[in-house]
This record gives sequence, structure tokens and C-alpha cells, in this order.
Amino acid sequence: MANISIGIIGMPNVGKSTLFRALTAIAVPAENYPFCTIDPNVGVVQVPDERLDRLVEMLPPRPGVAPVVEFVDIAGLAKGASRGEGLGNKFLHHVREADALAHVVRAFESEGVARAVASVDPVEDLDIVDMELALSDLEVVLRRQEKVAREARSGDKAAAREEAVLGRLAARLDRGEPARSEALNDEERALIRPLNLLTQKPVLYVVNVDEDGLGGSADEVRVRAAIAERDPDAECMVICAELEAEIAELPVEERDEYLAALELEAGTLDRLIQIGYRLLGLETFFTIGEEEVRGWTVQVGAFAPEAAGKVHTDFERGFIRAETVHYDDFVRAGSIKDAREQGLLRFEGKDYVVQDGDILFFRTAT
Repeated sequence: MANISIGIIGMPNVGKSTLFRALTAIAVPAENYPFCTIDPNVGVVQVPDERLDRLVEMLPPRPGVAPVVEFVDIAGLAKGASRGEGLGNKFLHHVREADALAHVVRAFESEGVARAVASVDPVEDLDIVDMELALSDLEVVLRRQEKVAREARSGDKAAAREEAVLGRLAARLDRGEPARSEALNDEERALIRPLNLLTQKPVLYVVNVDEDGLGGSADEVRVRAAIAERDPDAECMVICAELEAEIAELPVEERDEYLAALELEAGTLDRLIQIGYRLLGLETFFTIGEEEVRGWTVQVGAFAPEAAGKVHTDFERGFIRAETVHYDDFVRAGSIKDAREQGLLRFEGKDYVVQDGDILFFRTAT
């Protein structure tokens, strides 16, 4: 099961399926016509982490097991998708369960790759998708508002509170603004969480350029400015999806040589996954067992029993304490035995807040 799920969205023919192929190294259709992705493509990718690789080197013959990310690539969203135009709205429910969205924006021109609309303006493409997401969410909010309004009229105070929050969101979405731009407290966020609003999810904007555009282009500058204006805290990265897909199909031993020839740095797709982690406030801890070394994902600020529960649900219920050493200290010591002799391992209780890079050994009553 994936630790997190990221939905890939955007207009048709912006490079979504090409990006998906690069991320997952799965050959999916990327034909040159709108709506070629009929069913959602789902791929699971290991989270790259040099620390896990180093632990495996230090602790043979144990294999490493990394956390994973699920990517979901859906049909392109055309203007009017929220009203049933094209195929996009039909498949939006596939990304409602996603934890975050990767919004791919096309910032290149190619005679060989048709655009879904006559416009060649990437900022207009950005506006169309944002509006369709907002309208789709508005439909969800209004349906829920209609239901809770009846309960509120019967005197249900909880329903009345929810109705008020939904009214604020409906007004925001009706203006084409994302739900995440509405200031909500923890209680209000909990009320709307079951709705899985698309515009409430954190977004990574992926500006897809051609190879010549990797050094910067006018379209990239305009797209970045438009994103910063509407969502100042948004994450944004520039890639050439076609080039990344070509690199992903090469044998591993040839990739570095190919990148060097193009004077490009490795790790573009790794960075996309890592940005996803940052957007969602996630971190990684490690366990060392007799059979494997494993990375696990928890929310930043998670307590030790919650981390234990990631390993096994019984461990959270029966948690007694955790013996822990940070990755950096373990690498310097060279082994668990040496880390223990140097006093680098320590016992932590239920109120210990797990740190990124912790190596944890759980002591439980089960």
C-alpha cells in the first residue's frame, strides 16, 4: 500500500502521461491527441533516499525496503469539464482520494504535439484547470450544504456550524478561488475533510518545457509569475518530461553518462517526490530487522507510539519505549554495537517526537 498518493492533472496534451511514464517507468499511452488517457494510470514508485541505500551497504545481507508513492494519471481536463465536457470530470473522482496534486502546465510549442484548445497561452491553460477544479468542488459543497441545511433547521447545532463553513467555501469556489485560500481553523478543516475537496489539497505545479527551455523561457517566467500571484506558497518546478521519460528508459548504468553529455543534473524526478513529501509535512524513520532495513513515513511531529503503529498496529497499543539513534550518529559509529558503546543509543518514551532520520527499535508489550 502506498504511503502517499499524488494525482497528476492538467489540460490534455501537456505531458501528464509522459511525466507519469518517466516517474514510474511504465509504458503508458502518450499519443498525440486529446483524451488519450481513458482509464486512470496508476503506478507505485519507491521514495528515493540515499540514507536507506547507505544503511543497506552497512548492514549486508539485509535488503532495503523503501516507502512508496502512488501516482495517478487521469484524463486531461478540458474547459467545461465540470459540466461534462470532454472526459476529465468523469475521472476526477480518481484523484479525490489523492493526498496532493501535481498540476502539469505546458510551456513549449511543438508542431508534432497538438493542443487541446486553440490558445497557445500556458497561463490560460492554468486558469482553465483551476476553474474546473473549483467548479467541481462547488458541486460537491452545494450537495453537502443542501443536506446539512435540513439538519440545521431541525435544531442540530453541529450541522449549523458545518452549514456556515460550507457557505463560506461555496462563495469562495463560486469566484473560482481554491478552498485552501479560505482561512479555516482545525475544527472547520475536520468538518470538510470527508469531502476530499480537490482545491483543498496541496499542489505542486510542474512546468513542462522542451529541452531548449530548460535554460529558461518567456513562457516559464509568465507561468511562474501567475502561480506566485494566485498561490504565493505553492511549490513549482520546471522539467522536460519528454527528456525525463527518455532517461528513465535507459539502463541504470547509462543514465549518468547521458545526463553528463547533456550537462544536466540527475534527480529531477527524485526532487518531485521529495517536494511531495514536504508539501504534506512528511518525514522518514528507519527500522533495522534481521531480514530487512526499512524506511517508514510519518507526519512531522508524530510521537513514538504512532511511528510504532506504522510497523504494526499492535505495536502502537503495546508501546513501552523506543531505543533510538539518529542516522548520522549511526553512520559515524559504524554499527549498532559501537553506537551503543558510545552512548549514542537512548531510550525514549511515549512523548518522544520522532525526528527525520531516526533509527528506531521498539519495545512493546505484545
